[in-house]
Amino acid sequence: MRKTTALFLTAVAASAITAPAVAAPDLAMVARITDEAMNHGEVVETAAYLTDRIGPRMTNSPGMRTAEGWTQDKFRGWGLSNVRTEGFDFGRGWSIDSASVTLESPRRMSLRTLPVAWTPGTPAGGITAPLIIAPMKRPRDFAEWAGKLKGKIVAISFPRAPADAAKPGFERLDDKKIGELDQYTQPVTAPDDGDGWFKALQFGKQLDEFLAKEGALGWVRMSYRDNGLLHGEGYQHRDTPKLPGLELTAEDYRRLARLAATGEVTLTINSQVKFDDSDPNGYDVLADILGSDAKAGYVMAGAHLDSWVAADGAADNGAGSAIVMEAARILAALKVKPKRTIRFALWSGEEQGLYGSANYIERHFASRPANPDPVKARLSYDFKLGQFPVEKKADYNLLAAYFNIDNGGGKLRGIHAEGNFAAVPILREMLSPFASMGAGAVVASQTRDTDHEFMSAIGLPAFQFIQDPLDYETTVHHSSVDTFDHLRPQDLRQAAVILASVLWHTANADKPLPARPLPTKPKPTNPFHVADPDKKD
Repeated sequence: MRKTTALFLTAVAASAITAPAVAAPDLAMVARITDEAMNHGEVVETAAYLTDRIGPRMTNSPGMRTAEGWTQDKFRGWGLSNVRTEGFDFGRGWSIDSASVTLESPRRMSLRTLPVAWTPGTPAGGITAPLIIAPMKRPRDFAEWAGKLKGKIVAISFPRAPADAAKPGFERLDDKKIGELDQYTQPVTAPDDGDGWFKALQFGKQLDEFLAKEGALGWVRMSYRDNGLLHGEGYQHRDTPKLPGLELTAEDYRRLARLAATGEVTLTINSQVKFDDSDPNGYDVLADILGSDAKAGYVMAGAHLDSWVAADGAADNGAGSAIVMEAARILAALKVKPKRTIRFALWSGEEQGLYGSANYIERHFASRPANPDPVKARLSYDFKLGQFPVEKKADYNLLAAYFNIDNGGGKLRGIHAEGNFAAVPILREMLSPFASMGAGAVVASQTRDTDHEFMSAIGLPAFQFIQDPLDYETTVHHSSVDTFDHLRPQDLRQAAVILASVLWHTANADKPLPARPLPTKPKPTNPFHVADPDKKD
């Protein structure tokens, strides 16, 4: 049996005593939803179109603009209402035409590469220059390389050694693994919350400025995974870097490091990319199945439509987008008439900092004061999380629940309660028909880094599903093999059934799912914390 903290058991027991009886699921509707999904479903075709035909969907890229139009057309074709976009300030569009890195000496060969997002291209034909291995992780590393980089292509990563695989490359969750998620984690409040992310964002800009000042011609970095995988993430969508940057596979990068240790190495880097300044706004796509009671509010499901560009953005997050779209199609095909409106959201800008869902929160749910640091205030909504008070907006009390899909294409196994103890018995009851499909767990643990996070942070009933990992974290996530081949059609269909059912039951429940308290400024977790004067950047 799974292990559960005493605190969690006590809270659940208390909620069971004080909460009203939980309505039983409408099994006739569950049967209709299941039949529509399993025998007449379109989720596989939807996922294939997003990935094979449209392909990568970097925020504000041509691929993302195509996806924004196509998804709206699909929602309209299925009969949804109020199909629309909501825009938010993001930055430049960026896309890749072609890229290559060629080892010129001591022997000639093509290396596997990908431009780093939002870096500029090279002149046509590329740049040929000597390579220097100059690892830099912090601003204090710059002094070692000052005066040594002019006219060079700089290899900025330390060439870490290959690592043995520590866990299976492909995994289905068992009861033990799911049980390990049933742990309540106490919140931690520290004076430097968010500083690590801020320093990482700032270092990319500082490094580019240092290299340009030193006269470097461009740079290459090492992929953070082995086995030929590439990623290409980059975060300077607001401040365009000065120098072209490319990522090399770990194996090719190590080869260059070994060669450079024993003699001169010459590379040609050729990165042909395009910037698009025609519209700096990113756009969320929204669509509704209208409810019969306008005062009853609405329930939402969401997934992020944007992706990185190393591959087709299939598991991250074409799968989630296709599941959300399929839940909309199923309910529309059944011509349901819910009490509450059911709203479907395909977010943009998730990969660079949850921009799209953060914009929806600020526009509809609640606002926070801006971070007093103007640089942080411009970079990401993350840096507003420590700002109080939280001021409710019109839709705050109208949201019955939000359900997010963004953990790859694996089967749904349950749901994270996100510390919302009062919602636990309700969520369990809603999932109870799906034990035979492998989905019934409700666990205490919170999840981060996806579009429900900022909603949960202001107390709203916002939840992320548990999914079988498959090869998401080990291989696919953000990588050059994130393609349709790594999805499992049977898992997509199962997920669409469960999401459609959960939305239907939430839309027709007597009451919204319970919200957590509106957060107020917390005390420091450790009131005796003393900053370490020797701690370095």
